[in-house]
This record gives sequence, C-alpha cells and structure tokens, in this order.
Amino acid sequence: MQSGDLYDPGDPGLRADRASAQQFLRAYNRTTAEDHDIRRPLLSEHLGAIGKRATIRAPFYVDYGYNIFIGDNVFLNFGCVLLDVCKIEIGTHTQIGPGVQIYTADHPRDSEERRAGIEFGKPISIGSNVWIGGHAIILPGVSIGNDSIIGAGSVITRDVVEGTSVAGNPARIIR
Repeated sequence: MQSGDLYDPGDPGLRADRASAQQFLRAYNRTTAEDHDIRRPLLSEHLGAIGKRATIRAPFYVDYGYNIFIGDNVFLNFGCVLLDVCKIEIGTHTQIGPGVQIYTADHPRDSEERRAGIEFGKPISIGSNVWIGGHAIILPGVSIGNDSIIGAGSVITRDVVEGTSVAGNPARIIR
C-alpha cells in the first residue's frame, strides 16, 4: 500500500489498522483545546510524527494516521481529512484551513480492477510555510513547494512550484 502498488483494502491487517485509527479519532475528537495533556500523547502515539507546537483542531479524520508526518508549528483547522494510505508530509510553519482534504488514496482507472476492489495511493508532500485555504482538496501524488499559497476551495491536481499562489478548480497560477 505505502509503495503505491495495488492493494486490497479488505486485508485483515489493514482493517485492524483502520479500526485502531478510528479508536484514536474517537478519543481525540472528544477533546478540546484545553486538553493539551491528552491530545499531544494521542497524536504522538498515532501519527508518524508530530512537530513541536503543532496544533490540530478537532474534529480531525484519517485512514491510518501512521503515514502522516507533521512538522513544527503546523496548524490544521477544524474538520481536516487526511486519507493516508501513503505518506503525507507537512512542512514546518504550514497553516491549513478548515475542511481541507488531503487524499493519497486513489482507484484504478480500469473498471475491472475497480470492481475487484483493489486500490492504490500516491504520496503527498507539502512544503514549509505553506498556506492552504479552507476546503481546498489536494489530490494524490501532488507536491506543494515551500512558501506557496493555495486559495480556498481550490482543487490541486498537479504540483505547485515553490513560492506560487494558485486557486480554482483545477487550480491555476494566480501569482
């Protein structure tokens, strides 16, 4: 799964990992900002990495959690969805608006393969000091360069070069 090869999401090990992630999310999403003593250990235990002074506002949703690597001083606002069948890296000082969706999960284009229920994924890399506006969608395999800005509601279908501002569906360079 993590290598980008086709995999069966019904695999018992993967089902168990998703069940564990759901238990983590149930506990995390019942907390409030004042529950730092509870939140930090939950994030440290279930994410691949969580940087110093990183903040994730509940509710927060993941597939597995262990494929998510968050740098220092990162902020994720309410309702973010990170489908982490592959690695998601978020660089330091990045700010992510409410309802942002980051999808590494993908499905075969061939209808027979889809019918068989197999899937694949592509990793996502988000650089440092990036600002992603609310309800943006980041599609599988995308890299977003340092110091970039993603407009609210944008759909990111391809890589964003460092220092670029993009917006729209599909997102296009605006500055």
